[in-house]
Amino acid sequence: MTDLGTKTLETTRLLLRPFTLDDAPAMYASWASDPEVTKFLTWPVHSGPEVTRTLLEEWTSQYQDPTYYNWAIVWKETGALIGNISVPERKESSASCHIGYCLSRAFWHKGVMTEAFSEVIRFLFEEVGALRIGACHDPQNPHSGGVMKKCGLTYEGTRRQWGKNNQGICDEVWYSILRAEYFGRKGERE
Repeated sequence: MTDLGTKTLETTRLLLRPFTLDDAPAMYASWASDPEVTKFLTWPVHSGPEVTRTLLEEWTSQYQDPTYYNWAIVWKETGALIGNISVPERKESSASCHIGYCLSRAFWHKGVMTEAFSEVIRFLFEEVGALRIGACHDPQNPHSGGVMKKCGLTYEGTRRQWGKNNQGICDEVWYSILRAEYFGRKGERE
């Protein structure tokens, strides 16, 4: 892979950009304080904006690392910070990336995360040179799996009691897309 770091990306409705410390109040208000958004995540709801700011201090300190990918999702029409998509795990030896995401409840069921994830997939395959992109979800959160399917990922299997999130020990439903599949589908559409 040719790692490029968290470059700013743009879609029809979204701007994907690096976080700044100034994003703490909006991130806290938009999703980090919402127990419905964090229900199936691995980190707890933030108890206050200072927790969000501390997390953003950690995140923003890593942006000089070209292997670090963590985007703020901004709704272009209003400039509102509405979510996050990142590569929390990457495996250099197999050029593989695992994607994680969360979104403000106000923007659920509008195709926003599918749009953001599709752009990250494009970037990682076309610019970074990844060979595999994967993601997983708790089976109690099927809408997350719907995003994965809409983005062209294929169901791989379910790891029983493999994960832990804010609901406790959970199964993980795994999906992936390979570079050859992505370019094959892209060729079919052109």
